Amino acid sequence: MFNRKIIYSLFIKIIKAFLAVEEKEITDLKNIKSVLVIRQHNQFGDLLASVSLFRAIKESIPHCNLSVITSPQNYYAVSKNKYIDSQFVFDKKQVFNPEYLDKFINVLRKQYDLVIVPVTVAVSDTSCFIGRFARAKYRIGAESLDGKKNAFSFMFNKRVKMDWTKNSQRHVSDFGLDILRPIGIITKNYKSEISFDENDVIVAEEFLKKLTSEENYKIIGLHIGAGKPPNRWAVENFINLTELINDNYKVKFYLTGSSSDEIEIMKFKSRSKISCKIFMNKSIPELAALISKSDLFITNDTGVMHVAGATDTSQIS
Repeated sequence: MFNRKIIYSLFIKIIKAFLAVEEKEITDLKNIKSVLVIRQHNQFGDLLASVSLFRAIKESIPHCNLSVITSPQNYYAVSKNKYIDSQFVFDKKQVFNPEYLDKFINVLRKQYDLVIVPVTVAVSDTSCFIGRFARAKYRIGAESLDGKKNAFSFMFNKRVKMDWTKNSQRHVSDFGLDILRPIGIITKNYKSEISFDENDVIVAEEFLKKLTSEENYKIIGLHIGAGKPPNRWAVENFINLTELINDNYKVKFYLTGSSSDEIEIMKFKSRSKISCKIFMNKSIPELAALISKSDLFITNDTGVMHVAGATDTSQIS
């Protein structure tokens, strides 16, 4: 039998022979007119934490056009982000669909001055290949992550050593910027941000009108679901908490969630003495608009926690 390591090593050598690019430095950011960021390998929270990276690009190169490649699992985190000029959702399940593939190829055929492949907790081989096949004058990506070499770092003109171990307490929104600091793209603002428009605000305000017409009531939102069972606080705990708050304050509660949270929501509704309206299956910008108009938001450790964190509303997680 062939040794897997030998086969993989041979594969890397063949790919390197055809796809390696020379290392070089960017001489002037002023010459950059178009930028592509590839973030199709991250979850919702990681992409939302990347807002600081998008902000840094626009602050450092305000005249550039910023495109981002996302995934079906995370694209809604930046669906209306004010720093992003265009977004393409890369869906691996659709790559054999001729119509979809044609659209994807057209995205890669555009001429980019700079292609960026960020990393946070893992290096994505797929993202490296997308970055290499995109038409670009300059590509920047990870040389290694926490000491582990990126096998495809030869696809980048600038290869950056990314290392969490130097300061493991850093927030991901700060760490993610390490990929750009070597070429002078920086920001001092690491805050996550979800952009929402007037229509999203109208949806939120219409919902709040149904919740209460009295101005002296505090508005508290609850997100009692979570994709991972260990991340869910018991529904009974949420019920006890809301009843305790209700006994001491003039409060109106609402629940947020999607179809995947239906079991927890129905359990809450059937067992709680408190009447709660439900903001169900709404878009992320609509959800952010509602949370921003609330006095407090209480949530499990899940994607919605990051949405709440992107607003100025006080939060318990």
